[in-house]
Amino acid sequence: MKAVTWQGRRQVSVETVPDPEIQEPTDVIVRITTSGLCGSDLHLYEVLGPFLDPGDVLGHEPMGVVEEVGPEVRRTAPGDRVVVPFNVSCGTCPMCERGLHSQCETTQVRAYGSGAALFGYTKLYGQVPGGQAEYLRVPFGDTLPIHVPEGPPDDRFVYLSDVLPTAWQAVEYADVPPGGTVAVLGLGPIGDMAARIAALRGAGLVIGIDPVPERRARAAARGVHVLDPSDGDGGPVDRVRDLTGGRGPDAVVDAVGMEAHGAPVAHGLQSVVGHLPDGVARGLMRRYGVDRLSALHLAVELVRRGGTVSLAGVYGGQADPMPLLTMFDKQLTFRMGQANVLRWVDRLLPLLTDDDPLGVDDFATHRLPLGQAADAYEMFQKKRDGAVKILFKP
Repeated sequence: MKAVTWQGRRQVSVETVPDPEIQEPTDVIVRITTSGLCGSDLHLYEVLGPFLDPGDVLGHEPMGVVEEVGPEVRRTAPGDRVVVPFNVSCGTCPMCERGLHSQCETTQVRAYGSGAALFGYTKLYGQVPGGQAEYLRVPFGDTLPIHVPEGPPDDRFVYLSDVLPTAWQAVEYADVPPGGTVAVLGLGPIGDMAARIAALRGAGLVIGIDPVPERRARAAARGVHVLDPSDGDGGPVDRVRDLTGGRGPDAVVDAVGMEAHGAPVAHGLQSVVGHLPDGVARGLMRRYGVDRLSALHLAVELVRRGGTVSLAGVYGGQADPMPLLTMFDKQLTFRMGQANVLRWVDRLLPLLTDDDPLGVDDFATHRLPLGQAADAYEMFQKKRDGAVKILFKP
């Protein structure tokens, strides 16, 4: 089959790889009909190469049609239309029963001290082949796939794999009071959708902060009050306080993570580590890794005293300097973590109707054949051509 493979820093290519096969009696094989390109994939493209091998299949936002099932699968059958969550979670362990699917005890990658395995996401998370491919082996065939109805196009449901539950959890964790205010840092796919969800759930004012004009325009069209962080001498802090009675928003959602702009030292260190031999680089990143923390420090500065910071963007550093004095003095609450996809599906499915309150039907900015993956990664990484959400069609 054809699949998008990692070949080196800023190098991906579509290669012919072996078709997946049933390995466990509870596996299913899914023929992929749509797969998304995620902002987290850029961490593989740019930073996390030491934890990848050339030829690793990427992608963790797939959906498709079940082609084959293992002998112990009872609830899923060939022909079923399914979305595959990015967490590889069993659904039955104590963590999954608590709704913490990203901490699944069955698939935790204990060799690296990591949570649940993820599709297409490095040795740190199990080195499980991903879904930017023609076919995908999916474990736990009775409990992991999300069954969706026939009829509407894939765009209606594919975001259940990651974008929708990640954005929903970010807003849930932000704990915005009814009629309250929330600032969203970064208006890429997760930030954009988090802003939409916050408004739908009753936030009185949603502020979106992003340096890319096309992303701001897209959010503004849905009623978000957008700001360019580069405008003004002091950045967005004074402008946000002007909008919130001088005290700051009730909550801030950081949807940027380690890809933040404005941190040249950390960016330089990440680049250097990316060129070291893998064995050396892995040790340095695990013990001394430093993220670009511009967005997180801005979140701490922006949020009102007693407010909440919700981290949806991925951070990977072990030695990050945090402003603990400010965090303590302001009595802040922090919530974070990989989205527990299956926990939120029952709340999200009723929103995926023809009324389309979240705008999923036209959420994608680009729909491309799998063969254009290399160009798509570069376009998304450089934020060209208005790229916010790219979907691949195998």
